[in-house]
Amino acid sequence: MQMIDFEAFERTPLARDPCDFLVVPHFIKSDALAAINRDYPEITEPGNFEPEVFPHGPAFKQLLSELRSQETRQRFAGKFGLDISELPLQLTVRKYSEATDGNVHNDSKTKIITVLIYFNETWPHAGGRLRLMRSPKSLDDYQAEVEPSGGTMLAFRRSETSFHGFYPVEAERRSLQMYWVKPKREQRHLKVPGFKTLFKRWRKERAR
Repeated sequence: MQMIDFEAFERTPLARDPCDFLVVPHFIKSDALAAINRDYPEITEPGNFEPEVFPHGPAFKQLLSELRSQETRQRFAGKFGLDISELPLQLTVRKYSEATDGNVHNDSKTKIITVLIYFNETWPHAGGRLRLMRSPKSLDDYQAEVEPSGGTMLAFRRSETSFHGFYPVEAERRSLQMYWVKPKREQRHLKVPGFKTLFKRWRKERAR
């Protein structure tokens, strides 16, 4: 049984403001979500990790296989109208959100498409709801808000207006982050950031 609902994905149109994006509730099918949570990586601390770092069960392994498949790549390429056939894929997973998470930021220019998937069954908190911002200056000036639960997926194309963030919350907030990124040969032509820039970026991108 396929865990990803690509029919729902294809039915959802691409929004254009403030950047190219779409939100798909139940992108992970409801009957698969419980199994994925049962087999979720045994993460014990805040932070983003490669899935293989922590033990996890067969349902989560199947999800990783589907996300890394050519079908997934082709469907996202078609939705965004981009050729990502040769782009490397990066994937991390997270379980806990800290009070310092959620700073408004934009992704680095090495990222082409960002995909965020949320696995909590419900979300009773006011904080932790990701917002796509109209302006990076205020979390209250936003175009879309995403509740991090129920297998919902947010995907957006990185641009100069793809700022996002959320009000902080200390809670179990299960999420998977996936990026198609520029090949290393192209990244070599980008300006190398200094230590202060890297530290600020690390603080901003700790959670999504």
